[in-house]
Amino acid sequence: EPRVAATPETVSKLVGFGATVSVEKGAGEASRILDRFYTDAGAKVEASASAAVKGADVILAVRRPEASALAGAAKGALVLATADPFGNEAALAALAKAGLSVFAMELMPRITRAQVMDILSSQANLAGYQAVIEASMVYDRALPMMMTAAGTVRAAKVFVMGAGVAGLQAIATAKRLGGAVSATDVRAAAGEQVESLGAKFIMTEALKDASGTGGYARELTKDEQAAQAELVSGHIAKQD
Repeated sequence: EPRVAATPETVSKLVGFGATVSVEKGAGEASRILDRFYTDAGAKVEASASAAVKGADVILAVRRPEASALAGAAKGALVLATADPFGNEAALAALAKAGLSVFAMELMPRITRAQVMDILSSQANLAGYQAVIEASMVYDRALPMMMTAAGTVRAAKVFVMGAGVAGLQAIATAKRLGGAVSATDVRAAAGEQVESLGAKFIMTEALKDASGTGGYARELTKDEQAAQAELVSGHIAKQD
């Protein structure tokens, strides 16, 4: 996991609020944040995770820690992390048994007041960008159209499945790299967003609109799933 749950900037804010902040040694190295940057921000760098957690009232983590790793935390401590609760009931039960309260940051309600804490959108945005960068490396050819004296190489055809936060960023990134981009989504409203980024929107006529509540898609019927699968499989065959 190359990410880290706190930066020197956020540590400085916490210290300003009167908190004592401990950071595990090397926690930020994969994010190119050296220990001394945390020290300069007012944190104490501890030799191990267990030392950093000892006596803590609040624990910040990127991914949900195991209960055993938080044995030294204060009773009733708060854990703020990507909790991944579904299918991990035993791990959550162990944290509860240890007297810890876990906040699943990815389940933060998507409302105006909570936007600054919306880790799902921020990470999805980065994931959409990174997906195209990695795909272009695997593709191992140029994405934009190349016109040379020896002839013309057509632009790579890029297909993005899903036009949520990650999908829209993937579309924008692929377009910037010169790809011929198309995308699909089961929500009709996504079509306007896709086309505003210069991509072609494809959607089966059998599926009028599968928009649900809160901007998310509703569950498709079996007939709708089959129609969407037929559309996508036929389109994928023509993509790079």
